[in-house]
Amino acid sequence: MTRPGLYALDRLRVGSAPDSWGVWFPDDPLQVPWERFLDEVAEAGYAWIELGPYGYLPTDPARLTAETQRRGLRVSAGTVFTALHRGPGVWDATWEQVARVAELTRAMGAGHLVVIPAFWRDDRTAALIESPHLTPEQFRALTGGTEELARRVREEYGLGVVVHPHADTHIDTEANVTRFLDATDPALVSLCLDTGHYAYCGGDSVRLIETYGERIGYLHLKQVDPDVLAEVVRAGTPFGPAVRQGVMCEPPGGVPALEPVLTAAQGLGVELFAIVEQDMYPCEPDRPFPIAERTRRFLRSCGA
Repeated sequence: MTRPGLYALDRLRVGSAPDSWGVWFPDDPLQVPWERFLDEVAEAGYAWIELGPYGYLPTDPARLTAETQRRGLRVSAGTVFTALHRGPGVWDATWEQVARVAELTRAMGAGHLVVIPAFWRDDRTAALIESPHLTPEQFRALTGGTEELARRVREEYGLGVVVHPHADTHIDTEANVTRFLDATDPALVSLCLDTGHYAYCGGDSVRLIETYGERIGYLHLKQVDPDVLAEVVRAGTPFGPAVRQGVMCEPPGGVPALEPVLTAAQGLGVELFAIVEQDMYPCEPDRPFPIAERTRRFLRSCGA
């Protein structure tokens, strides 16, 4: 049932992702087996999933198709991490991993490739590995490289690139996100707006949708616990440890409120995937499923 006064958000296709089951890496003893993820995401009421880190789910398209179809699941996108700000020297290695993921993504009938910029911290230790700030040359390498990547992915695989602003990367705050959008070709580069990461970095998702709506090509639904975030900001805690402290929380207990975000996205007049992601690596194996069920019920109550 939809709450009284709310209309159906019929342009949003809701799904979930391995991230909501605490999956950050292709293989990790702290993560649930991929079979359990597929079983539980379907049982929780989702019809769409993302591939997650390449190698977590089976990479043979025939096998993965059989596994998803028998559970009533379809794939919305694949995900890659890139470090294009480092210039032409990283292109060949970048394209090698992008091509692998894009090939599987296309084979699964999906239409999007979510591109996450490289962390300036180590993703396991949170140690600082490069400057949080780009030089002008690095920024040009980032924007030009992203456009070239998007062009080639579209030409060779028929997929649309959606760039994911992310905490502890060079595309994070409102200033950095809008600067990146203003410097890239709208015909090539769209945005995967992650409501949690954007709030974590001080951004307003509704305002971004209202001002850059034509660039929004995909949504990740996530919330931040404002009390934990305040302590994270005060202490200067890196993103990985902040997740372990519970900075990303179960809806509707955090910010931003998702109802106005969903309404603004519906108002764009285009079909969008709205994929639930609740960063919580590592987590107990029995924790994700009840949260996923409750989140799906909450989104239905919002009209999604």
